[in-house]
Amino acid sequence: MTVERESSTEQHIRDVAQRLKALPELKPPEWSSFVKTGVHNQRPPQDPDWWWIRAAAVLRKIERSGSLGTQKLRKVYGGRKNRGHKPEHKFKASGSVLRKILQQLESAGLVSKTKKHGRAITQKGSAMLLEAAKGLKGKS
Repeated sequence: MTVERESSTEQHIRDVAQRLKALPELKPPEWSSFVKTGVHNQRPPQDPDWWWIRAAAVLRKIERSGSLGTQKLRKVYGGRKNRGHKPEHKFKASGSVLRKILQQLESAGLVSKTKKHGRAITQKGSAMLLEAAKGLKGKS
């Protein structure tokens, strides 16, 4: 059952990413083709649509967790770094990538700033996620 849930989650994120790709506000910066998503990674992402997939995952994470800021998202998307013979150590993800994605989602009207806790999802963003989920349910 968990395998089905994970695959449907991935499908949901990919469907939302395709919807985000159609928005003119969400465009990857020119540096996104060669930047790593964190110091724990050895190479940049290989998927050409990684910017929209990460934006969709961030949007879904904000909806599920309430309001989140850049620092909390850095912790969520961080990972373990291979340090050779030394023990692995957890590192945070790139703040610049997440900050730019949040700014683009905000300019698209999908998230909005809160007074204390980063950004929260708007009705437009929630409706986009719900519409994608309904489309995914219709495919099953």
